[in-house]
Formats: sequence, structure tokens, C-alpha cells
Amino acid sequence: MEFSGTVLETGTDVSTVKEGDRVIGVSGFNGMAEECIIDHKTLWQIPEGVPLREAATLPVSYVTAILALEHRACTRPGETVLVTAAAGATGLAVIDVATNVLQAKVIAAAGSDEKCRLAMRKGAQSIVNYSQGSLKEAVRKLVGSDGVNVVIDAVGGDVFLEALRSLAWEGRIVVVGFAGGTIASVPANLLLLKNVSAMGLYWGRYKEQNFPIFSRILSSALQYCQQGRIQPHIGAVFKLEEVNDAFLHVIQRKSTGKLWVCPPAHTSLNNSSEVLTMG
Repeated sequence: MEFSGTVLETGTDVSTVKEGDRVIGVSGFNGMAEECIIDHKTLWQIPEGVPLREAATLPVSYVTAILALEHRACTRPGETVLVTAAAGATGLAVIDVATNVLQAKVIAAAGSDEKCRLAMRKGAQSIVNYSQGSLKEAVRKLVGSDGVNVVIDAVGGDVFLEALRSLAWEGRIVVVGFAGGTIASVPANLLLLKNVSAMGLYWGRYKEQNFPIFSRILSSALQYCQQGRIQPHIGAVFKLEEVNDAFLHVIQRKSTGKLWVCPPAHTSLNNSSEVLTMG
């Protein structure tokens, strides 16, 4: 769904990009190739100093993170953010943006000690391994009974419910996925008792229905990357002919952050590349 590379040629009516420009783009599911044909409206020029590899990680996970934290949850400096599935692409992007752009405090929740340690290295102030007990109780030990201001949840099921119960007064929880496979029902009384808000964020709908916001936020992500304010995490690199190995890496739950898939003739970080998007 997301890729980076160099423009080879353009149509006669295209003026926004030209041959030789370094760009990132979003497509359907046809980005995993050495070449692709794409609408110029879904291309963004990569600023000087930003490698193709890092730029390619931005359209899905970082746009999701910025939309969730800024546009939906209206996160303020100093607030506490709890992020689940914290070692995944979106989770690490949330940690990066919340900590380094919004100056919020982050509690990272993941399903293994190894993933929790990665989240801590990437900027989380506290970590919780929710495979070892109650997420709600672990969060309570960290922040007390007041709770957290914002939750970004990509897991669903019982993790979502415990995260919802961990919210502070007028807290906000944003649903960005259901990696755990179970979609929870929201107990409406919990929303009432603490005046909390539960909301969703579907990345693709912004691309289709509010493209100006989508484009502005992706441009912001590129700017943050150029300024060194965010540091996208590439968990592993695969050649294009190794794409099945890349999918297996994800299925076996070995992946963290993004996996990067590059054509065999372009293994240098300065040449055309594509990315494999993982949850």
C-alpha cells in the first residue's frame, strides 16, 4: 500500500513531479514491485536528507499515529498516552510522535518482554507486558487511580476493555485496529461515569473522504522526519524475491515496526524501494 522510489517518466499533464524526483506514494495493493503506474495526486516529494527507506514507512503508520493523536484525541503536551501493540509499526509511530512531537508521556503495552524493551528504547517512559496479567492493574500501579488521558488501541477484545477502564476523567480512546482478532462491545456506562470518549480511526477513509487532511498530515510527517524529530523503525529488510519470507516473518509474530522489501537490483538505500506494510 505504500512505497518510495524515483520517478521514471510522467504523463503530459503532470506538473507536480518530474523525472528523477524522489517520491513516496500510496496505492491499492500493487506497490510491491520494481515499477508501478500511479496517479500523481497520490505522490509526495521526499525532502532532501530523508532516505527512501525511512520515507516509505510514513504513509500508513505515521499518518495513522498523527491522525489518532492530534486530529482525533487532541493530545496535549504533558498528557499520558497508553498505546497497545506498542512494538508494531503503528504502535512505534505513536510512541515516536507522542514523545518527540507532542511532548506527551507514553506507557507502551505489548505482549512480550522483548517488545516492551524495544518500546522503551524508542521513547516510552513506562512499559506493560499484558501477557503477564491485568493491563488495568499494571497501569494503575504506574499512574494511580487517576488513569491515562489518551489510549490508542490496535488490539481490541479484553485489552481494549481494560484500556478503556484505565482512562482518566474526560479521557479519549481511539480504536485503530483489532490485531487480537476480537472486536469488543463498548459498555456505554463507562463512557458516562468518567465523561470519556471512544472513537475510531480508519486511515483509508481519510484518504478517500478528506484527502486535504490526509495530505497535510503526510506532509507533516515528512517534515518531522527531515527535522529529525521522528525516527521510523525498520525491523527487518528483505529482497523482493524473499517476499514470502517477509510475510512468514509477520505471521510468526517476529516482526517489529516496518518490514522493508526492495527489488533485487536496488539494495542500496539510495535507490528505488518498496515497503511491506504490517500491523
